[in-house]
Amino acid sequence: MISYARQTHEEQPDAPPPPVEEHIAPAPRVSVQAFCETVETAAAVQSAGEDRRLGKAHLKIQMGGMAAAIEAYRSAPTPNVIVLESDGRNDLLGGLDQLATVCDAGTRVVVIGRINDVMLYRELVRRGVSDYVLAPVGAIDVVRSICNLFSAPEAKAVGRIIAVVGAKGGVGASTISHNVAWAIARDLAMDAVVADLDLAFGTAGLDYNQDPPQGIADAVFSPDRVDTAFIDRLLSKCTDHLSLLAAPATLDRVYDFGTEAFDSVFDTLRSTMPCIVLDIPHQWAGWTKRALIGADDILIVAAPDLANLRNTKNLFDLLKAARPNDRPPLYCLNQVGVPKRPEIAATEFAKAIESQPIVSIPFEPQIFGSAANNGQMIAEISANHKSIEMFLQIAQRLTGRSETKKQKSSLFSPLIDKLRGK
Repeated sequence: MISYARQTHEEQPDAPPPPVEEHIAPAPRVSVQAFCETVETAAAVQSAGEDRRLGKAHLKIQMGGMAAAIEAYRSAPTPNVIVLESDGRNDLLGGLDQLATVCDAGTRVVVIGRINDVMLYRELVRRGVSDYVLAPVGAIDVVRSICNLFSAPEAKAVGRIIAVVGAKGGVGASTISHNVAWAIARDLAMDAVVADLDLAFGTAGLDYNQDPPQGIADAVFSPDRVDTAFIDRLLSKCTDHLSLLAAPATLDRVYDFGTEAFDSVFDTLRSTMPCIVLDIPHQWAGWTKRALIGADDILIVAAPDLANLRNTKNLFDLLKAARPNDRPPLYCLNQVGVPKRPEIAATEFAKAIESQPIVSIPFEPQIFGSAANNGQMIAEISANHKSIEMFLQIAQRLTGRSETKKQKSSLFSPLIDKLRGK
């Protein structure tokens, strides 16, 4: 769902307001039982249970509505969350009173109803109902309601995971991810962390000119120790807003991981950092697939050739099928314009993918090579380089944020600056 921010007086009156992306944090490991009255609602709840944000929740669906719920819990403990569908007002309130006599303390109740009445909503809240959702509902409505039960309303939205992956090896996905993370931290003023998941050959430490003694490998191989304090000790600070969870980039051990190897690391980072950028290596394993599907937003980096087109199309198809309630991945073209290399035009690429590239970054080996060899970002090498604006555009789309507005300078600004200097 996309909402629109209110227009300020400083903006142009005819300029469209920037979209604000909705961010729904995933639910923890909880049990959810739904009691539906209609097959349509049951189908929506079933679809919600397949959403990545409820991937850790254990969902069970029964028909029969309120009566079935009351009967079920006469002899069985109640789950963490009960989802109830109800058609009537009087039956709903009376049924909730009966349910309260068999319901365990701490169980949260979500009611799906068809009566749009603020007085009814207030009465439901008074009786301890956690949320009231107006029918008919879609899968994303159910996901939002359940996930929001475990997000403190007064807390800021944290833990947006952005995954960056190359459609093919050597397309510069790591370089793009590191520069985009730099833009998120510098231009959007968001606290961000880059997690280099290529433990054997990762380049984030080189690109940010960091050589920390510890990094992400210490967390992956010690899952029982992972908590906020432990992860904080592993982070290497690059700037005021940007931190790095570096890869060891050594070959003294084999990095074979199970599908859920990084789960505890991601969960801990979500709880402490507003933005996590995953630099995912170009390999296909259970854990890379899980990291991509579980991310809030995805950027695919591709070069304009046939193999990249095929791989980008395959990734798009898989991710759209696995994430039906999320927006499709974004992709950018990189290394465009290599001399004497036949290339697929961006228009042809877009036609095959059925989506336009967010940007097309030209092939400029001099500046990108200098930045890599010096351990710097492009913005540090050349403050006015055209690719910097492209990195910012990607950062804004992936985070759903606009650039932090800088205070406008007035005619007297130079004089004021001189007086302050004195």
